[in-house]
Amino acid sequence: MAADQPAPALKEIFNTERLQHIATEMTAVYPAFNAKAFLNMANEDLASLSIMQRMARVSECLHAVLPLDYEETLDVLRALAPRLNSGFVSISLPHYVAMYGAHAFESSMDALKYFTTFGSAEFAIRHFLRSDFERSLERLHDWSLDENEHVRRLASEGSRPRLPWSFRLERIQADPSLAAAILDNLKADTSLYVRKSVANHLNDITKDHPDWVLDLIEDWSLDNKHTAWIARHALRSLIKQGNQRALAIIGAGGKPEVEIIDLNITPAVIGLGEKITLSFTVKSTVENSQRLVIDYAIDYVKANGSTSAKVFKLKALTLPGNACEAVARSQHIKELTTRRHYAGMHAVHILVNGERLASTAFEILA
Repeated sequence: MAADQPAPALKEIFNTERLQHIATEMTAVYPAFNAKAFLNMANEDLASLSIMQRMARVSECLHAVLPLDYEETLDVLRALAPRLNSGFVSISLPHYVAMYGAHAFESSMDALKYFTTFGSAEFAIRHFLRSDFERSLERLHDWSLDENEHVRRLASEGSRPRLPWSFRLERIQADPSLAAAILDNLKADTSLYVRKSVANHLNDITKDHPDWVLDLIEDWSLDNKHTAWIARHALRSLIKQGNQRALAIIGAGGKPEVEIIDLNITPAVIGLGEKITLSFTVKSTVENSQRLVIDYAIDYVKANGSTSAKVFKLKALTLPGNACEAVARSQHIKELTTRRHYAGMHAVHILVNGERLASTAFEILA
């Protein structure tokens, strides 16, 4: 793909070629599979569907053309799972379980545990948490102790109160202690894959119960490097907000005794799609070393002319006494699915340990 060509839309993971791949592999494991009927149904109005709608479409079409009962279908899908050439595509298999397996709890749980090792069953397990909360949560607790990192991650990721691309788990969102035992089992996990999920789960909770998360992490021993990693990443939203308890947990709670010098943005005037480079120097004004968390915020201009700040992480460092540290970051100012840009002056603020210490600006031309 040429550098100036846009990346394909994420939903193209489920394009016509991928649907043909699914049909081919299904036929390999179940020769009676009606591939033609599957493809006709799956490709219908495909262009209008989002990625998650396409994922669900695969499950629905498999259900429509397979003349088997639920348990027999699970056997076929188990054989299919290792043959699929995309981890995300394999999510359609646990989705099948979520849509058609509520009546067979034990078989469905066993299937989700198996399928999650090929992609993830994080979306599917939430349907069971919604319909059979106590039993499903107990199963997730058991999985948090499993030998397989994919299964352990499912315990945390599946119970996240605000999992992206899925519905919220209102009970856990209202009372995060319901999943606390799962998080406790995983708070020093050796797998980065699992630790990222635990940190994201806790970061979700900070949106509704920040003090609960702070109380929890303040009771942890951060001598363990894995636990300390989770703590830093779990508190990232609170750190961006300048929460002093969160900053203190990571050792950056003190008032920053520094000044910002040589603050520049180049170029100062850009068109949409161009790149800016932010640079400055942090200079210590005291003799003792300091733990610093340095971020920057952009006041994005909105359609009505008002502004909305977005904080970006820069770096965390220990600055020796009377020392200086040069900092630079480049950022493309381009349209995103989560952000639109409008012409005007955009203020940029340097934040150190949550305090705004310097500001500048750049302009986006119409």
